[in-house]
Amino acid sequence: MPLLRVRAEIEDRPGRLALLTAALARRGANILGLSVQLGPDGVVDEFIVDVPGGDTAADDLGRALAGAGALRTAVAPARPRELVDETTRALVLAARLRAEPHTLPDVLAELLRADDARWSTAAETDDDPAALVVPVGQRRAVLVRRSGLPFTTTEAARADAMVRAVLPAAGPLPASRRVVLRDGTAVVVRPVETRDVEAITAMHDRCSQATRRMRYFSAKPSLPRRAIERFCEPWHGLTLVAEGPDGSVLALAHLIHVLEPGVAELAFLVEDAWQGRGLGRLLTRMLAELGRDRGLVELRATTFSENATMRRLLTALGGRTLRTEEPAVVEIRLRLDGRAPGRALAGLRGDRHL
Repeated sequence: MPLLRVRAEIEDRPGRLALLTAALARRGANILGLSVQLGPDGVVDEFIVDVPGGDTAADDLGRALAGAGALRTAVAPARPRELVDETTRALVLAARLRAEPHTLPDVLAELLRADDARWSTAAETDDDPAALVVPVGQRRAVLVRRSGLPFTTTEAARADAMVRAVLPAAGPLPASRRVVLRDGTAVVVRPVETRDVEAITAMHDRCSQATRRMRYFSAKPSLPRRAIERFCEPWHGLTLVAEGPDGSVLALAHLIHVLEPGVAELAFLVEDAWQGRGLGRLLTRMLAELGRDRGLVELRATTFSENATMRRLLTALGGRTLRTEEPAVVEIRLRLDGRAPGRALAGLRGDRHL
């Protein structure tokens, strides 16, 4: 029976994965491996299966998954040696890379199960969906190619993380940073602490109803103490506070954990008097840097479509705006690998876009 690697992009809704596995079972496929990855337009479920049939097995599986609701599918041959624990495999490759940094193209090719990898220039781009350019420092890059299975967003992030494993360490991210706004004012940005509860409450009270509505989708007259304390709990995510020259809290920036793999929710509250000074942009860049350091692939923000400031901020950094089921609400997605959205899965079957 042929061994196949199958990828299917699905809408991230309950029960979608069950429909795909049921379709594979009806086709007689035995699932030997499963992983969930993020693509530019949705969640990508990857299976390694052995399935009865000859030359038509791949096409049959593609049709079966499309009938089960897969938006796009891709099927390629697999090998028994691919049935290994992915975390162990990545750690072994990282250890090899530390011992032999010059083997980076070979390591990336093995990490991504690519057909070919070669040194290139950082300026080189390739619109071929079978190609992925992995930057290495400011001037160099590795061009990786793989036919049959276009690279997912998650794979691009894996490649970037592997490169960071071999580059000289930049040192730990500072717990507190002094930044200068466009008007020359210096503020301090640091992780939130429990001692900030009163200052956050005071900042919240100074915000206008319109500002609170843009953040919470309602003009909350006050923020419960327990809600503020939750910002300090690691399971919730990461919250940064910006302090003004007098020590008052001017803004909150949240990186909130969600259930989708490699994704976090982005949210801000900037006091009215400090809006329009570049503080939101600085906080967004910091959260993106921290997100990459945590292995995240994408940041998402849900906001009113009328919130032009938020939309302009994130789209200027490469985010793209998607409609939601609520006409007045949009979702903005910001990839953390710096690559153009919507490219990695261009070669998958089907033409429906989320």
